[in-house]
Amino acid sequence: MKAILSIKPEFVEKIFSGEKKYEYRKKVFKQDVDSVVIYSTKPVGMLVGEFKIDRVLHDDVENIWEKTNAFSGISYKYFKEYFSSQGMAYALKIKDLIIYEKPLCPKKIIPNFIAPQSFRYIK
Repeated sequence: MKAILSIKPEFVEKIFSGEKKYEYRKKVFKQDVDSVVIYSTKPVGMLVGEFKIDRVLHDDVENIWEKTNAFSGISYKYFKEYFSSQGMAYALKIKDLIIYEKPLCPKKIIPNFIAPQSFRYIK
């Protein structure tokens, strides 16, 4: 199954450059998701690429940072602020990245599209 993940444009750029190989989340999918479509949030507001999930790491916040920081694409300060109210963290390891030649308007593909707060399952 696929899911659409909302990701800020600044982090999409880092994923595309290879600087960011982990996408951090406070919560992850309850269903079996193996592929992610990247929705670059406003001001972009487009589907810009996709990737396969190599694996999902789940551990306490400090251990996730220790395991992933070399390819986090973010500062330790930002990481700590993001997970400030969490004891546990998830990190999706990105593989097989595909960058769309032309970004896709989600409203043309998905009727009544509303940008997901975190993620949305798609078929």
